[in-house]
Amino acid sequence: MAGTMTIKLVFSGGLELLFGNERNQSVLIPPFVPSDNSTHSSSSSSSSSSTPSSCNDTPSTGETKAADLEYLIYHLRDHVLKERPELFMENGTIRPGILVLINNTDWELEGEGSYQLCNNDEIVFISTLHGG
Repeated sequence: MAGTMTIKLVFSGGLELLFGNERNQSVLIPPFVPSDNSTHSSSSSSSSSSTPSSCNDTPSTGETKAADLEYLIYHLRDHVLKERPELFMENGTIRPGILVLINNTDWELEGEGSYQLCNNDEIVFISTLHGG
């Protein structure tokens, strides 16, 4: 589809339970997104669920930026996550204990949230926290 990017997602280590027990997913996002990461006006998610809106529903300032991993995290929280957002995000970023790989490379080496997404990127989220 013109005007959107496909981002492949993999959730493992228990995170898939928060995302409808679906380990492999994909989302469609626009190449340019609101600078404030608001996702309420984005209807391009491949998920057809009607997840309730969350605290990121403040109106967009109208400014845009290239879609980055930070925006994707908010998009996942607002449109794909099925339950317990506090187990996925903390203080506006991925919760400690979740390893993030961008095309098989640690996200810390790719700039973390500022990584600019490209069509067909694969983002892997692995929980390293386990109960016992």
